[in-house]
Amino acid sequence: MPQDVGPPVSPSAPARRGEGRASLPARVLGRWARGGGQIAQATGLDRAAESAMEEAIVRAVQSEAVERAATRVLEGPALDRAVERALRSPAVEQAWERLLASDEAQRLVERIAEAPEIRGAIASQSAGMLEDIATQVRRIGRRLDDGVDRVLRRVMFRPRRPEPSDRAGAVSRATALGVDLAVLNAGFFAVSSMVAIVASAVLPDPDGVSTPALAVGTGLWLAAAALYLLAFWSLAGQTPGMRFLGIRIEHAGSRRLGLGRSLRRLLGAVLAAIPLGLGFVGVAAGERHRGLHDIVAGTEVLYG
Repeated sequence: MPQDVGPPVSPSAPARRGEGRASLPARVLGRWARGGGQIAQATGLDRAAESAMEEAIVRAVQSEAVERAATRVLEGPALDRAVERALRSPAVEQAWERLLASDEAQRLVERIAEAPEIRGAIASQSAGMLEDIATQVRRIGRRLDDGVDRVLRRVMFRPRRPEPSDRAGAVSRATALGVDLAVLNAGFFAVSSMVAIVASAVLPDPDGVSTPALAVGTGLWLAAAALYLLAFWSLAGQTPGMRFLGIRIEHAGSRRLGLGRSLRRLLGAVLAAIPLGLGFVGVAAGERHRGLHDIVAGTEVLYG
């Protein structure tokens, strides 16, 4: 019976084991390097070398040469071209489209829009812009008041005022009245539109009552205008339009006219308008810029 014979021993096996060992010079240098590293670590030379290298790097970065080189790179066309190519790449465009179309982006936009800080900033910005407009309008109104007053005094052979009057002139008061009419018409239009919608749903033939509706609407508008003036004259001494133009009504130095004096002023305004508005001529040509309604109520309209 044949006996098992083990694998033959290759004659080159000792040579292979010898190939894994380093040469004598390499082993000597390796031991010297490990010994030098241990000595440097024990004596602190490694930390000193690291600190010196770090200081050298910091000085190099903070040097003027590096700053000039960085400035040239940032201001040069190469960086602009690289950024432009990156922004125009299809990958960046797809990333932006996915980001803008994501639900997270939509929720972020909604949260930013609903933030009280954003609303407060928008409100303050709007209020500031409106105040700037009002300031410019007031300045222009006063200049025009002074110009009209000088022309009329020259035509009427009156001496020129040494200083501009503190009483509001015709231009400022007419502009304030125009603002009040715009506010009143806007509110009345909103209410009348709602009434018209209800009437069109209830009445079978709304065209047949156009004339009575016009008469009723005119009467309601006049009543609303009277209530508007009486309320603001009595409570604040100025209407929203007068506040926008920076003018106010006073009686004996007080802005509290009361309902009775406000009624007399309103009646005087009606009487002044009957003779084709001649009762308002004193607002432009009078020494104290008072119309018939101011004389009847004992009031004056001043700047401020």
